[in-house]
Amino acid sequence: MVLPIGYNIRSLRARFQVTLMAVLGIALVVAVVAILMSMSEGFATALRETGRPDNAIIVQRGTPGEAMSRIVLEHRQAILNDDRLVRLADGRPLASWETVTTMSLRRRADGRRANVTLRGVTPQAFEVRGGIEITAGRRFSPGLSEVMVGRRILDRVRGLDLGGTFLYRRKEMKVVGVFESQGASFESEVWMDFDLLGAYRFTRTDATSLVVRMRDPTQIGALDRWIRSQPGMALQALPERQFYEQQSGVVSTTLKVLAAFVALVMGVGAVFGAMNTMYAIVAARTREIGTLRAIGFSRGAILLCFVMESGFLALVGGVLGCLLALTVHGYSTGAANMQSYTEVAYAFRVTPRIVASCLSFAVVLGIVGGLLPALRAARLSIAAAVREA
Repeated sequence: MVLPIGYNIRSLRARFQVTLMAVLGIALVVAVVAILMSMSEGFATALRETGRPDNAIIVQRGTPGEAMSRIVLEHRQAILNDDRLVRLADGRPLASWETVTTMSLRRRADGRRANVTLRGVTPQAFEVRGGIEITAGRRFSPGLSEVMVGRRILDRVRGLDLGGTFLYRRKEMKVVGVFESQGASFESEVWMDFDLLGAYRFTRTDATSLVVRMRDPTQIGALDRWIRSQPGMALQALPERQFYEQQSGVVSTTLKVLAAFVALVMGVGAVFGAMNTMYAIVAARTREIGTLRAIGFSRGAILLCFVMESGFLALVGGVLGCLLALTVHGYSTGAANMQSYTEVAYAFRVTPRIVASCLSFAVVLGIVGGLLPALRAARLSIAAAVREA
């Protein structure tokens, strides 16, 4: 079947005002949907990329996050004696026992209070966690009221500037370092000495979580079963990345639902907009459609050409919308982690998957919006086309 593609291209150029309106309408819809999807992806990625695949994290069963967990010294020592753990040259296990709590600080943007994660760690945590890089200053000194802060939370919260101080439980804490963790959620935390934080909280040797390096990551399940079999040890072992990825569930799902809702509402509007535009295009080309029919083009060719034209306009709008969305890629923002009720800073991420999904969404909008006008164009008889013109 021969298609009058050249005619469609010339018509788009001749009626560029109407064409531009259709493209911009689709572009706006795609841009909004892509930005919402990039927010969801950025938040999920910040938690999904936290941790190492060969680490296991042990927390109390039934707790939503680390801050609500408790691991007593006796249970911690029993787990550290397990042969499945990686050991250093001196026989010590490669493990990090940590205390996680929250503190209330004010945001830079609006001055409102936000819960910030304060993590007490041992010096071994930097090796166990991996990917921690000091970008300014130095590490905190054990036994001193010193902290180091994540780069992203530094940009969002007051009082964490390098060299500055803030109060925690009436104790003055000095910021001596700034660190990055390859985009992981640790960049939304403040780290200090485990023993000192335990003394401030009167928990001493108790930890809220225990991270261990496994000789074989496939043995994490076996470690978990052994822990669950111990009397009085109400703990569980999970792959570290899986644990932090689960923390993103509520917020990430909410953003995805919001993106789907906006896509539905604005998509309906975009379909009607595309439909009106294509009806106007068909009405303006009535004589031309009759001429095409007169010189031998079939109804199917006319139908397919107008559907393709509508889909092409939508694709152009989709590309423009994705380009607009790319302007926010890497922009840092924050959201409350509904599992820990703390501020998690993250960056918008416009991924290839999001771009592909949005382009497909745009083309579907164009095809649906152009189908009825295309059917009208295809059904026009030669005589009717001449009369309507």
